[in-house]
Amino acid sequence: MKTPLADRFRPRTLDDIVGQSHLIAEGKPLRRIIESGEIPNLIFYGPSGVGKTTLATYIAGKTKKTLRKLNGTTASTSDIKDIVSQLNTFSGLNGILLYLDEIQYFNKKQQQTLLEFIENGSITLIASTTENPYFYVYNAILSRSTVFEFKNVEPPEIEKAVRRAAKLLEEEQDIQIEIGDDCVRKIAVGCGGDVRKAMNALELSVIAADRDGKRRVVTGEIVEGLVQRSAVRYDREGDEHYDIVSAYQKSMRGSDPNAALHYLARLLEAGDLPSACRRLMVCACEDVGLAYPQIIPIVKSCVDIAQAVGLPEARIPLADAVIMVCSAPKSNSGEQAIDAAISDVRRGNTGGIPRQLQNKHYDGADAKIKGQHYLYPHDYPNHYIQQQYLPDAIKDRIYYHAGDNKNEQAFKAYWDKIKK
Repeated sequence: MKTPLADRFRPRTLDDIVGQSHLIAEGKPLRRIIESGEIPNLIFYGPSGVGKTTLATYIAGKTKKTLRKLNGTTASTSDIKDIVSQLNTFSGLNGILLYLDEIQYFNKKQQQTLLEFIENGSITLIASTTENPYFYVYNAILSRSTVFEFKNVEPPEIEKAVRRAAKLLEEEQDIQIEIGDDCVRKIAVGCGGDVRKAMNALELSVIAADRDGKRRVVTGEIVEGLVQRSAVRYDREGDEHYDIVSAYQKSMRGSDPNAALHYLARLLEAGDLPSACRRLMVCACEDVGLAYPQIIPIVKSCVDIAQAVGLPEARIPLADAVIMVCSAPKSNSGEQAIDAAISDVRRGNTGGIPRQLQNKHYDGADAKIKGQHYLYPHDYPNHYIQQQYLPDAIKDRIYYHAGDNKNEQAFKAYWDKIKK
C-alpha cells in the first residue's frame, strides 16, 4: 500500500518544518534543546496536522537512543511492557526514546506503567496530544515533562509546503505538475491550518488533474471540489469545540455581530445546531437580560423556528437572533444578583423564613407574637406596602443593583418614587 504524501514528505531539517516558529525558530528554547542533543521528556499539544509527529520523528533521528512508537488509540499495557523488556538488551543499551502519539487515550494505569522508567531516565518520552494535557495526562507524568503548544499553521507557510510537495511528486512520478498560485492558495486556506490535509488535497488534485502526456494541469475547479469543506476543524468533545462556542458567546457579549456570525457559521458548518442555539439563549438572558428583557422570548422563538426547520434553513432565524443580541443594550445585573444570592446560601447565610411569609396559619404555644400578619400588597396604594421579606439574619442584604441602561433605570425611578 502506498504511503500517504504527508508521510513521504517528512522534513529532514528543522528549517524544512513549516509553522511553529514560536517553538523552533533560531534562538527559541525548544530549538536549542533539540540542537543540544540532551532531550528531556516532552509533551506536544495542539491540533492535528500541525507538525507534532514530524518534529518528534526528527528529534528521534538526532538521538542515539532506540526509537519505539506507540499510538494511544491501539496500544495496550502489554505493548508498554514489551518496550520495557528491551531496556536490558543490546538494542536498549543507550536507552529508549518512546514516541507516544495520542497519549490522552492511555488510561491512568497505562501511564503509571511508564512512570518508573521515565523517572530514572531509561525511557525518554515524547508524547503528543490533541487535547489539553493538563486535563488528560497523569500529573506525575506532567511534572516530569515539558509541555509545548503547537498552533495551526498559517496559509503562507502551508503554501511553501504545497509547492515543495508538488516538486516531490514530480520527481517521484516523473511528471510535470502545472498548478497556479490561486490553486496553491486555495489548498493552503482550505485546509484550516492542517498541513496533512493540504498534502492530501494536493495529491488528490494531481490524481484528478487533466492529463497531457507527462503534464498534469491542476485547475481551480478541481481544487475547489476537494477542499471546499476541509477548513471545518471541529470535534464536539475536544478543545476546538469549547474554543468556538466561547468565542461565539463572547463576541455576542462584546456586541460584535461580524465575529459572532463567523463563529455561528463555524458551528453550523460543523452541524452543531444544539450548541449554537443553547449559547444564543444563554447570552440573551445573561448578557442582554434586563436591559431589553423582551429579547428573551424573541430569541427563544428564533431558536424554536431553527430547530423546527433544521439546517440549512435554520441559519436564517439564528442569524437574525445573533445580530439582535449583538445590537441590543447589555446588562448582567440579573446574573450578578442571583450569583450573589447563591453565594449567601452556599455560605449558610439563610435564617428562618419570616413568620408573615410562612405557609401556615396557626402558631405554636411558644410563639411570642400570635398571627401571621402578612400584608397583601394589592390592598394598598400603588400595590405596595413596606414589610420584611428577607430572613432576620440577612434582612438588610442587597443583591440586585440596577444597570445603567434606560430600561432598568426607568424601573428604578418608578420604585424609588413609590417606596419613598
